[in-house]
Amino acid sequence: MYMLGQGVERDEAQAVAWFRKAADQGDAAGQIGLGIMYANGLGVGQNTILAVELYRKAADRGDIRGQYMLGRMYAYGQGVSRDDAQAAAWFRKAAQQGNVTAQVKLGKMYEKGRGVVQDYAQALAWHRKAADQGNVDAQVTLGMMYLHGRGVPPDIAQAATWFREAAQQGNVTAKETLRMMTAAGLIRHHQSCRQ
Repeated sequence: MYMLGQGVERDEAQAVAWFRKAADQGDAAGQIGLGIMYANGLGVGQNTILAVELYRKAADRGDIRGQYMLGRMYAYGQGVSRDDAQAAAWFRKAAQQGNVTAQVKLGKMYEKGRGVVQDYAQALAWHRKAADQGNVDAQVTLGMMYLHGRGVPPDIAQAATWFREAAQQGNVTAKETLRMMTAAGLIRHHQSCRQ
């Protein structure tokens, strides 16, 4: 509440103090909160190495948020050397527990062959899990995979279905792609406008 200023005046130093009390008692939420504060230099001096240590404590206990955050740190080389294989491993742990953002990140890694062997079937599977949970980025990615036949045979109907899902959430890329598909005669106008 202090970190976000909810119900109290925003006070990053107080947020750090309370996160530290929780983290010192082994509370995963406290470890992650304190890690976020250190990673971003909020209420404390920025220290990405300490942030990684805190995320690892939570992640090692099976905490989905800690696993995701640790994956991010490895993916971007923050507080640790960039290591795509480690990033993929931590994203996989979080993705298997249902973390939608980790599912998208892991799908992208399989799509690009970053830290894992490039595998469009795996990319499709992880994006599908996230898209089924309403993640707009995954929906657009699935649409593109079906449109261009990456990892699956080209399927205009499937592509349009996923672009429509994303467009209904206001995604500009999906709306524009549907417009272009309609203009190219790939789908009928009334189908692209249906909600």
